[in-house]
Amino acid sequence: MQGLSRTSLVDVEERFNSVAGSADLGTLADELFAVASLFDREPGLRRSLSDPSRPAEQKAQTIRALLEGKVSQAALETTVAAVEAKWSRSGDLADAVERLGVIAAASEAEAGGRLDDVEDELFRFGRILAANPDLRRALADPAATGKESLLADLLGAKVAPTTLRLVSQVAAHPRGRSLERGLEEFGRLVALQRQRLVAVVTSAVLLSDAQKQRLANWLRATYGRDVHLNVEVDPKVLGGFSIKIGDEIIDTTIAARIEEVRRRLAG
Repeated sequence: MQGLSRTSLVDVEERFNSVAGSADLGTLADELFAVASLFDREPGLRRSLSDPSRPAEQKAQTIRALLEGKVSQAALETTVAAVEAKWSRSGDLADAVERLGVIAAASEAEAGGRLDDVEDELFRFGRILAANPDLRRALADPAATGKESLLADLLGAKVAPTTLRLVSQVAAHPRGRSLERGLEEFGRLVALQRQRLVAVVTSAVLLSDAQKQRLANWLRATYGRDVHLNVEVDPKVLGGFSIKIGDEIIDTTIAARIEEVRRRLAG
């Protein structure tokens, strides 16, 4: 989000924080996901509720008439705050509501002491998709039904409830994103629950706990923030490791050095 929408998002998050404390966070997440899906399905409604020329009070009355008695008070007040705000484009309204659903789900995981599990599981499921094209096609097919049931059978008791909730949201409601991009986006929002960066570390061999801790300490000192490590093993890197944080890549692999020599020789 940019400009006006970014400012509005901060205001809506403040309203969300004021009402979410006493809510059932899992239920709140599901309700906000449902509201975001409603806005996606009904573009006319979304455009009307995000129209900056309409009075905020009028838009609030409209959404209250639609949702009152159908969702919790926390979900209703959060949605009212969202429609009262001003957005740079109508799609930002649905994006904001979904984002708050992810934050509610992450807050539930944090309260249960499972936030680290959720971060790891979202990352690992992304790698499972990359290694299983048939599963990826089944979940990415817009005409497919029963995706939530498939994921419940596949993941079920193997992951935290929050992980299953978030993966199901991405698969059933891609909202123009690929599965991989949706998982990465949700993973970043989960990490923000503790104001942490996420680093994808690719190594030729599995790192020991001590090595991961030293690497995390070095990254914390470098970036001034805690960094969550998602570690994957790829023998093709030959030796060393690479680290990707956002758009920044730190590459110490032998493969990278060989490629650099090749580029210089070719030049």
